[in-house]
Amino acid sequence: MSSSLRLVFLGSDPVALPLLNWLDGEGRSAAKVVAVFTQPDRAVGRGQQIQPNAIKTWALRRDLPVHQPEKLTPEVRADLAALNADVALVMAYGHILRDEFIATPRLGTLNLHTSILPRYRGASPIQSAIASGERETGVTLMRIVKKLDAGPVAGVERVPVGWLDTAAEIEAALAAACVPLLARTLPRLATGSLEFAAQDDSAATYCRKLGKEDGVLDFTAPATALAARINGLFPWPACRVELGGQPVRIGLAEALPDASAGEAGTVLGPDADGLLVATGNGVLRLRRLQRPGGRMLTALEFLRGCPVPAGTLVPSQPMPPLVTRR
Repeated sequence: MSSSLRLVFLGSDPVALPLLNWLDGEGRSAAKVVAVFTQPDRAVGRGQQIQPNAIKTWALRRDLPVHQPEKLTPEVRADLAALNADVALVMAYGHILRDEFIATPRLGTLNLHTSILPRYRGASPIQSAIASGERETGVTLMRIVKKLDAGPVAGVERVPVGWLDTAAEIEAALAAACVPLLARTLPRLATGSLEFAAQDDSAATYCRKLGKEDGVLDFTAPATALAARINGLFPWPACRVELGGQPVRIGLAEALPDASAGEAGTVLGPDADGLLVATGNGVLRLRRLQRPGGRMLTALEFLRGCPVPAGTLVPSQPMPPLVTRR
């Protein structure tokens, strides 16, 4: 049997482009992409123009068959079976897969999940890990099972999280991390030597789909927790505060160990790197700010056009929890 696997890719998000480009180049000896399943074309942008997603565009440029079912019907499963695939690989597809669909490829269906499982199972693992203050995350290759993100694990590629990393930077790092993970696991899958280890369900945590309502801040919380939440939720849904009577989007923040000199939520004034706000423990430095209709600016650029006097009280709101134990 050839060591190169016939692989069907299922995904709808640009996060998968680095691994697909690798499979189209250096990774061809490990696996050959024979078809792509992705979400139907959707209306995007202010003009609501119907456009293909980045995964479909990638596949069409390589003359690969593209399947875009709204639902995974028995007919769609038959389409998958007709491809005679060795394995299906899923990353950010957007469909729940039934058992019979998962079992169709000869070696089953694998998933790339952007956390170190069993932590952060669910819909927002990148944002939730950063917002929870993790200093390390990763991408996990696992076998798909019926229970959410609970399948046995074949490998993990770890990615450090810096104090000033947002979800945007970490998503890019995780996308790149898929390549070495697949480079060492797909050849072993082809030879039958890839081992899968069961997850410890007792250590599992779960994260949900995020919404704009999650982008609120309670300044009675510690500065470290607030900075983590701001950076973890950027660029979506992004944390917002009211400054000068308008909602201001925060693009980057950091916690300072200094003791705050005021009521939680009180603006202390600018320093060389941002706007300082008192919290329940420590000082929060807001480094990037964006007013409605404007572009994201450094805090000092923002303050030139929108001064915020020291002593201004920034309203707090209760922060919905992002992670649960079940």
